Amino acid sequence: MVEKYGLIYKTVREIRGPLIFVEGIKDALYNELVEVKLPDGSEILGSVLDTSAGMAIVQVFGATQGLELGVTARFTGDVIRIPVSSEVIGRVFSGSYKPLDGMPPPLGEKREIHGAAINPTAREPPSEFIQTGISAIDGMNSLVRGQKLPFFSEAGLPHNIAAAQVARQATVPGKEEDFAVVFCAMGIKHEEYEFFRREFAETGALERCVMILNLADDPIIERIIAPRIALTIAEYLAYDLDMHVLAMLTDMTNYGEALRSISIAREEVPTRKGYPGYLYTDLASIYERCGRIKGKKGSVTVFPILTMPGGDITHPIPDLSGYITEGQLIFDRDLHLRGIYPPINVLPSLSRLMKDGIGPGRTRKDHADVSNQLYMAYAEGVKARGLARIIGEVGLSERERKYLRFADEFEMKFVNQGVYENRPIERTLEIAWDLLALLPEHELIRIREEYIREYHPRYRKA
Repeated sequence: MVEKYGLIYKTVREIRGPLIFVEGIKDALYNELVEVKLPDGSEILGSVLDTSAGMAIVQVFGATQGLELGVTARFTGDVIRIPVSSEVIGRVFSGSYKPLDGMPPPLGEKREIHGAAINPTAREPPSEFIQTGISAIDGMNSLVRGQKLPFFSEAGLPHNIAAAQVARQATVPGKEEDFAVVFCAMGIKHEEYEFFRREFAETGALERCVMILNLADDPIIERIIAPRIALTIAEYLAYDLDMHVLAMLTDMTNYGEALRSISIAREEVPTRKGYPGYLYTDLASIYERCGRIKGKKGSVTVFPILTMPGGDITHPIPDLSGYITEGQLIFDRDLHLRGIYPPINVLPSLSRLMKDGIGPGRTRKDHADVSNQLYMAYAEGVKARGLARIIGEVGLSERERKYLRFADEFEMKFVNQGVYENRPIERTLEIAWDLLALLPEHELIRIREEYIREYHPRYRKA
């Protein structure tokens, strides 16, 4: 029996966008690397997407100009691998791992990009606080090392600015020297590309960051492999070099659109809004590659950013992402229009692992109680604000007016902060206590009495 590896197949029978259909091939492997030679002699790479009845469907990476029925394909018997080493830190690459910084291609150990989710029995429970310097996150929706916590945003909101701020400022307190950021952007515009390049270079964030950038006019298929390349790098830095890695993925909606385009080209039966039925599984194959592994010092924390089309949180991508991830940070257009940055609405936002990463020895012993009291007080203030729109502020009770004032001050002093303002957790909690001092002490029912006596400004100044 003649091995298929090394044989050149001239049996390409159909081409649909970035997909080529090769006949007469048996035993092709899923994700197998394929070398496609164009009539002009140039080569592009692809991988096997599906096999059935002696035919292989190959998705090609890179520009599709020159693809025609005369192309040939060679199945290599291997999968896509990229070289990784500590030297990739500070580098900028395209969505197909080509250097964009004028430096030569990286050298190092080659790793397969299609990694697997961490075995649940090998997972170490997340338990260490990551400080982003943003009060709305650190104070009330804390990010924990090994967690997956997404931004849910809309077009026109400053999620890119906030993402860059998190990438600049994120640290594990006390372990700053071991922290790195892998930043992956998919389908971004040229002005966004220039913003991220300039922002990271000018602020020095690039010195501890690896950037994978796929532009809107780059081949759409690159958006499928870009996050997998980013996570392969993150896993190497975390589990081989013992670093704490924050992997930021923006915009996962563009990734989902690319997945839908491939599904349509394959003529698959669509589900909600034309997305493939395996959208949940595919997203999980990305998100679940984060975490901590028993016996390993490093960790991978995933911070996806996705835009909700029309602000629809029930859209398939945010909807399914919400099931997989451990919470969400929701950007609010009304806060943005009122000049609040970052416009994070803390009431519908949630970090399910926050309780595991805060408290004595991690942040501060009063952190959980303060967060619970802020939620309660802000919710009361928002309710009072809605009532004031109906009956006017004059019609509110004295208690309701206090909470209305609290909500206004909370948004302006706690949620709102500068783009380059990096608040330590101690400063965030200090602002929180100053705001809670606006309320009568008997209203602080979510905070233990001993914490009030120790941290309340009334007793602090005494």
